[in-house]
Amino acid sequence: QVQLVESGGGLVQAGGSLRLSCVTSRSASSVMNMGWYRQAPGKQRELVAVETTGGSTYYADSVTGRFTISIDNAKNTIYLQMNSLKPEDTAVYYCNARSEPLKIDFWGQGTQVTVSS
Repeated sequence: QVQLVESGGGLVQAGGSLRLSCVTSRSASSVMNMGWYRQAPGKQRELVAVETTGGSTYYADSVTGRFTISIDNAKNTIYLQMNSLKPEDTAVYYCNARSEPLKIDFWGQGTQVTVSS
C-alpha cells in the first residue's frame, strides 16, 4: 500500500506555469512506476507523463516539450512541471503509482488545474 497526496493546482492564465507535487507515504519510485494522469469534464482519464523504475520517461503527445516529470527520492515526492499551459490542459490531475507486473494502481485524491484564455 502507498498513499499519495497531490498539491500545487490552481488557476493560471494561458502561457503560465504550475508545478504539481505528489508526496508518497513511503519510498515508492524504486519499486513502482510513477505517473500523472488527468481527467477533464466529460472525458476519460488520460496518461500525461510517467517515469518507470528504470528511469525512462514517457509523455503524452499533447504535453511533450511543455511538461516535465521528476522524482526527488529523498523527499518521496513526484513533480510535474507544467509550462506554456493551454486552456485544454484544464483538468483534475491525479498522481499514480503502479506496481508491476500485476498492474496494481494507487491514486491520489486529485488536484484541479484551470487554465484561463
